[in-house]
Amino acid sequence: MRGIAVMAAMILVPGAASAGEVRRAPFGTTADGQAVELVTLGNDRGMRVAVMSYGAAIQSVIVPDRRGRPADVALGHATLADYLAKPQYFGATVGRVANRIARGRFTLDGKSYQLPVNNGPNSLHGGTKGFDKVVWRIIGTQGGAAPSVTLRYVSPAGDQGYPGTLTATATYRLEADNRLTITYEATTDAPTLVNLSNHSYWNLASEGSGSAMGHRLTIPAERYLPTDAGAIPTGELRSVAGTPFDFRQPSEIGARVRDAADPQIVIGRGYDHNWVIDTKLAAAPRLLARVEEPVSGRAMEVWSNQPGLQFYSGNFLDATSSGKAGRLYREGDALVLEPQMFPDTPNHPEFGSVRLNPGETYRNVIEFRFSAR
Repeated sequence: MRGIAVMAAMILVPGAASAGEVRRAPFGTTADGQAVELVTLGNDRGMRVAVMSYGAAIQSVIVPDRRGRPADVALGHATLADYLAKPQYFGATVGRVANRIARGRFTLDGKSYQLPVNNGPNSLHGGTKGFDKVVWRIIGTQGGAAPSVTLRYVSPAGDQGYPGTLTATATYRLEADNRLTITYEATTDAPTLVNLSNHSYWNLASEGSGSAMGHRLTIPAERYLPTDAGAIPTGELRSVAGTPFDFRQPSEIGARVRDAADPQIVIGRGYDHNWVIDTKLAAAPRLLARVEEPVSGRAMEVWSNQPGLQFYSGNFLDATSSGKAGRLYREGDALVLEPQMFPDTPNHPEFGSVRLNPGETYRNVIEFRFSAR
């Protein structure tokens, strides 16, 4: 079946770009008639990245293994219709505020705001129609040694309950060294909240190849955020020492993902928690995680200027969606690594702030650095 997945990865990108090129192709139409495009970036080392304007989302990432054989390592669908039929954040830009806000409520400058709740009693990834469910405008592409595409979305004041008109951009750039950089920026005309991130599901063996629980993960963090039953942080920054959350040394994800002795694993049905890389933003991207897949030899490092990393072990993939290789996605078939500010920060002042004021520019730089050995 892995051969099928590799073949699918090679043929499912319309207008696949050659090295240094940028190709644009139609990718369907939304229910309200908006045209969606797929933009493909390529380099001369055999890497291809396809980004769709719906959700400013990664649709595919084709990377060679240690023998030079390409495979698509990002979960997703072959058609827009499948994305619309069952939204699951595959590859998507999530916002205005990534992750959860308790009860969908926050206070800003003494005024209370109510957001739509779409995850039990909480608001998740911006609400019922977050940035993952809108069509972004492609405002620029660039070829050459580091091909890129920039997309923009203007979220009006009151969108999903948030104050202020927010103008957000997402730039995807593919470097010659197989580094995919995503730069999120945003400005506002009134005080608001923003915490953008990318929600790609990764399986370095290839999407559709089966479980990703044999991947080896490193997260250089000494603390993580335990949560309540609704996945809202309690406010504690807990040591990872002696727990299934200790990934300071490379560890197989599946070794402890079902540790019923740890209440936090039980609450999340696996991993769905935020690791504390630092308590503040960094001036430049730093290492947040490294993932290795032993059979293919592929590895991916995640770098960002953000202080938090949400690690989700695909606990709710339920075999009701099939991917580009035609295989059903099941529990544990992928992992998600989202650089971001901490969940529910608006209700935890001790976590810092996701506030954005007029005249300021929000910025989250994420690098996915791919290699094989």
